[in-house]
Amino acid sequence: MFKYVELCVDLRKGRFAKDGLIQYRIICQQVNVSSLEEVIKHFMHLSTEKAEQARTQAQALEEALDVDDLEADKRPEDLMLSYVSGEKGRDRSDREVVTPWFKFLWETYRTVLEILRNNSKLEALYAMTAHRAFQFCKQYKRTTEFRRLCEIIRNHLANLNKYRDQRDRPDLTAPESLQLYLDTRFEQLKIATELELWQEAFRSVEDIHGLMCMVKKTPKPSLMVVYYAKLTEIFWISASHLNHAYAWFKLFSLQKSFNRNLSQKDLQLIASSVVLAALSVSPYNQTHAASHAEIENEKERNWRMANLIGFNLDLKIDRGDVLSRSALLSELVTKGVLSCATQEVKDLFHLLEHEFLPLDLAVKIQPLLTRISKLGGRLASASSVPEVQLSQYVPALEKLGTLRLLQQVSRVYQSMKIDHLSRMIPFSDFSVVEKIYVDAVKHNFIAMKVDHMKGVMMFGNMGLESDGLKDHLTNFAESLNKTRAMVYPPPERASRLGEILPSLAETVEREHKRLLARKSIIERRKEEQERQLLEMEREEESRRLMQQKITEEAEAKRLATESELRKKQRLLKEIEEKELEEAQQLLQDVSKKKKGKKPLLDGEKVTKQTLLDMAVHEQIKEREEKEKKLTKLSKTMDHLERAKREESAPLIEAAYQQRLLEESVLHEREQQLEIELSQQRHEGDLKEKNRLVRMLGNKTIFQERVVHRRQAEFERRRAEREEQISRMIQARKLEREAMRKKIFYVRSEEERLKKLQVEEEARKREEAERRRREEAERKAKLDEIAEKQRQRERELDEKAERQKRELLARPGIEPRPIEPVVPAPAAPIAVAAPAPGKYVPRHLRQGVPAGPAAEPRGVRPDDRPTLSNDRWRSDRSDERRPPAFGAGSKSTWSSSRPR
Repeated sequence: MFKYVELCVDLRKGRFAKDGLIQYRIICQQVNVSSLEEVIKHFMHLSTEKAEQARTQAQALEEALDVDDLEADKRPEDLMLSYVSGEKGRDRSDREVVTPWFKFLWETYRTVLEILRNNSKLEALYAMTAHRAFQFCKQYKRTTEFRRLCEIIRNHLANLNKYRDQRDRPDLTAPESLQLYLDTRFEQLKIATELELWQEAFRSVEDIHGLMCMVKKTPKPSLMVVYYAKLTEIFWISASHLNHAYAWFKLFSLQKSFNRNLSQKDLQLIASSVVLAALSVSPYNQTHAASHAEIENEKERNWRMANLIGFNLDLKIDRGDVLSRSALLSELVTKGVLSCATQEVKDLFHLLEHEFLPLDLAVKIQPLLTRISKLGGRLASASSVPEVQLSQYVPALEKLGTLRLLQQVSRVYQSMKIDHLSRMIPFSDFSVVEKIYVDAVKHNFIAMKVDHMKGVMMFGNMGLESDGLKDHLTNFAESLNKTRAMVYPPPERASRLGEILPSLAETVEREHKRLLARKSIIERRKEEQERQLLEMEREEESRRLMQQKITEEAEAKRLATESELRKKQRLLKEIEEKELEEAQQLLQDVSKKKKGKKPLLDGEKVTKQTLLDMAVHEQIKEREEKEKKLTKLSKTMDHLERAKREESAPLIEAAYQQRLLEESVLHEREQQLEIELSQQRHEGDLKEKNRLVRMLGNKTIFQERVVHRRQAEFERRRAEREEQISRMIQARKLEREAMRKKIFYVRSEEERLKKLQVEEEARKREEAERRRREEAERKAKLDEIAEKQRQRERELDEKAERQKRELLARPGIEPRPIEPVVPAPAAPIAVAAPAPGKYVPRHLRQGVPAGPAAEPRGVRPDDRPTLSNDRWRSDRSDERRPPAFGAGSKSTWSSSRPR
């Protein structure tokens, strides 16, 4: 099998290697698992070695000096290839030499993991292969392969849970198996964070949590430290500051409880990180004004994060475990985390959470942030915790300080200059402050407006949801009820008994209803209890039937298993008998080949395997004899060839000397011929030179004429070009001037129209306000006239009633009709006073008295006129009043309410 694996590796036949290993696993699974383990280790060792050799070869090719001409930069072939492909030499060598072997190594890891998956006997080898695959991805920065590897391992675990009736299935409840799976997941988490694959890192965290939820066990504290350390990095990268702070808090608790080697300095640094991480959380809710679906999704996400951070192995969602900034800060104070932090962190916490310094907050925060940014370093007594740098929290703390300052300033001031506010925040520009307060206003943390034209920031309340305005309708209704009670006071009750009796009847009725409701509740509870009992009995019966069904199925399965076992035993017996017959036949064949020689002793047990071993032994003996004959023949041929060469050596030397003489004579003859040809060519060249010397003057004259003509043409074209450029520059200047004038005119016209529009709107508002004020004054005057008219009518009615009682009280005097008393009008037009709700022309208002009438006796000074649109009291009460005794005419008062 080793030779087969070596051939597959040399030929890079990953498919054949996989098929062979699968077949070998089937053979060795129940007999010799260690053999399969050794073969797989050898296979991975060969693949890794070949990949390293290819990488070394590529580096050697890159570094080798393979240039023939040292004066030339590159060969023509290299230049053409670089222009066509665009690759460098190293890239091409990697693609041609290294990449195929890396692909084969990656296929090797996948093949081994696929063969070893869900096998309890090879769990350690599976974990070792996964670790080596992780290191391969880390060493060569193979992010895509790392994602695929994580998905492969995740699918293996899912299949392990899905198919629970597999043979040789690993038992996750066993401590050894669980530890191997946990080590693999934690290695996956570490490599994911080192490769900065944060999404895969978070999925690895979920894998660890899901694995622990399956077995209902909590890992060791050393592993939990790694878990929370990686969670802090993941949450910080994802800008989830609240979860980052909770992860730091859990990490602090673990280190303080289980790390006995933790020094005071390291504990102080971790505590400072926890406090600063908690302060970095945004103080307002990010889901303000979000839709219902977004809020529900955010709740679900927060519950998931709470389960991951709290490592809750119960998958049921607990609404009480939702994380918040205020709960975290209070927990830090109560559990003493704040007391373990440095003094700078304590002072910063006190300033940001408890102090009210609207003018000096940023100035006091800045030196603390400067000192905090210099703190940090590697923890000597906590190797699993990454390097702590408190400077990463400085931007978030500056944002928090800005928010606290704006919040405190908004409580004290109504407006503030932007320049003054910028000076109050020395560590941030106003553009950054502007982004911060826009986000805070968006999430309803503060209420403010900015007028950039005036350079002013205006602070206000929190809108309609503030304490002063959210109950304004209720307060308005209460005020109206009080006003109505003052205008129309309730009549005084006659006696104490009259007050008690209505309330007594109401109390009896209310108590009767309460008793009836209690009776109905009791009956409903009884019915609910009976229904629950019936439901429990029904469930118990269904459970009993289900258990009975499961028992029957188990019995049927047991019987089927026994039948199948008997069938297999029968088949095995038949196979053994057949093998015994074949062994006897082979024994007879061997006896015939040996010509009567008995290959086995009498009484020895004859099996098919024994005969096969004998046949193999005979074949080996024949092969050895053939090899001896070939060795002897090769020695004979060697002696013969050596003798032939010794005889031919002098003949070869004589032929070589003869060849040298012939070649020297030929060389001298060819050299003499070349000298004669060179002398003839030189004489011909001299004659041609003498013939062409006569034309040298004509050539010079022609050359000067052409140069002068081209120089004149060049000067002419340059002058034309400069003139054209000057014209274009002048035209563009005129065009820009016209455009500036047009823009100025358009802006001036827009400002003028806007100013006219603003003035027109102000005039309209003033006109509407004036009309509203005049209408209110007119209504007040009409109400006053109506009240005076009603007062006079009441006085006349009282006077008539008093006269009637006096006449009836006199004995012996017959009553006589009393003339209707008509009051003397104060003015001719007063009798015909119109209703208070109607319009009175100006020429009819001249007779109305300017001064108020005398205040009648018995009228309270706080009585107010009744409005015509009073919804609680109808104006028809005056019409239902009985007329005065002897009055012959109706009152001139009428209701203005439509009938």
